[in-house]
Amino acid sequence: MAQDVLRHLFTGFVRLHILYHAAKQSVCGVEMMDELRHHGYKIGPGTMYPILHDLEEAGHLASEEEIVQGKRRKNFRLTPRGKRLLVEAREKLRELAGEILEDHDDGPLAAGK
Repeated sequence: MAQDVLRHLFTGFVRLHILYHAAKQSVCGVEMMDELRHHGYKIGPGTMYPILHDLEEAGHLASEEEIVQGKRRKNFRLTPRGKRLLVEAREKLRELAGEILEDHDDGPLAAGK
């Protein structure tokens, strides 16, 4: 059960990370897998590409195909709808992270209790 909750949580982090980078420049699956690996995520193509396609289907990303070294590559960029989602998600994340990370009370999470 705990693993399922963590998996859903991390998948959300991955989606947010993809939207963040797609706002800065076009991204492709292989580059995003490498980027996420730098942050400790081990994401394979079987996870990455369905996430990219889901974000595209939802209208948050748009794609263009190009040929790179004889191989077809799909680049994704943020759409206006994706930008609105990213802005809202960042606001929620900032609020939640502030509450969770700045909680200094003597409750059950203080000092590993």
